[in-house]
Amino acid sequence: MAWGAGAWLPAQAQPPLPAAQTDLQRTRLQAGMHLIDAQLALTPQQRSAGLMWRQQMPASEGMLFVFEQPAVQCFWMKNTLLPLTAAFVADDGSIVNLVDMQPQSEANHCSAKPVRFVLEMHQGWFAKRGIQAGFKLGGAPFRPSQP
Repeated sequence: MAWGAGAWLPAQAQPPLPAAQTDLQRTRLQAGMHLIDAQLALTPQQRSAGLMWRQQMPASEGMLFVFEQPAVQCFWMKNTLLPLTAAFVADDGSIVNLVDMQPQSEANHCSAKPVRFVLEMHQGWFAKRGIQAGFKLGGAPFRPSQP
């Protein structure tokens, strides 16, 4: 026990973690016969927070980061508590490359070419389903815009 502010406090007392964003707009994606409930990170603020501070996430849930223009997208895992795999995805839904990312790491993980979409899922989700670079995801974000 430690003494602080006129009261006895446990020495291991930790401040609460910041709130994770769990109330974003969602879309349903398909990876072959597998369905993904994807939160949409559409704004710079939503993309910046991403999956930080999440302590748990359902197995078939992920986050789809949507950027305005294709670019080489680089991600890190600062303040992210879950091990994740990032799928860098072309406009047509084709996976360009996949990278496993470790929690709390500041190492950069980048797309192999310019993309507008990055889908983060639990680490190993893609591998367990035999999904590799070149696999085509389905869903509204990957459909051509109607004129």
